[in-house]
Amino acid sequence: MTRAAPGAASGPAPEPTPGELIALGCRILAFRGLAADILGHISLRRDDGALYVRCRGPRERGLLLTEPADVHPVPPDGEPAPPDGYRVPNELPIHREVLRARPDVRAVVHVHPPHTVAADLAGLPLRPVVGAYDIPAMRMALGGIPVSPRAVLVTRADLGREVAAALADRPVAILRGHGIVATGDCVQQAVVRALSVESLAATTLRSAAGPTLPSALPPEDVAELPDLGGAFNDTLVWNSHVAALEHAGLGLWPHRPSRPRSSA
Repeated sequence: MTRAAPGAASGPAPEPTPGELIALGCRILAFRGLAADILGHISLRRDDGALYVRCRGPRERGLLLTEPADVHPVPPDGEPAPPDGYRVPNELPIHREVLRARPDVRAVVHVHPPHTVAADLAGLPLRPVVGAYDIPAMRMALGGIPVSPRAVLVTRADLGREVAAALADRPVAILRGHGIVATGDCVQQAVVRALSVESLAATTLRSAAGPTLPSALPPEDVAELPDLGGAFNDTLVWNSHVAALEHAGLGLWPHRPSRPRSSA
């Protein structure tokens, strides 16, 4: 009879909860430098319409140490009522209005990535200047990364609608002098998109130090670059970031894979 190795799992890993997915996403974004302290949040709309968002609690320690207990359901409209000691994000209207305008979106990331903010303020548009270095970033830039021009806290529904209008049907938008909004059909996709945009912005800033700005990729190179698909980009990239968290002692649970598209 074959015996399982000591400590081996007896079956498939349980599906991550909304709180676990959002907590992992917040930790990844902070670990990779897109969220320096307590500023930023992720939301997830489940298939049944329930909306979950990272809140600030009585033991707030920043995005890097977000716990599933920091994630709570809020109504899509009306006054939220999180548990005692917790506060919903001041910029909850970003999530509500983007999700209202985009039925194809299930997850929204709002963070303050420094390279993206700096590149935009320097007047450097994020163009498709890289290819195989980061194909998803190239494709986002090829389709255009819009900019919402107001550097304000998005604390009202009308301001949230302005952000949603600037985003339109694109996956990511820059909020000038503020941060970004990244969307996806799952938390994993929205987080990976935010990471790709910040990577492109960092490359843009570095290349701008030269005598001339780099040219956008020629059409023949764009045509050669494949669509890697969500299984490669969202799932494998996400899992690599989860593993990096665990290696650094910042994982929610050791050696447990995170499935790609939970609607739990």
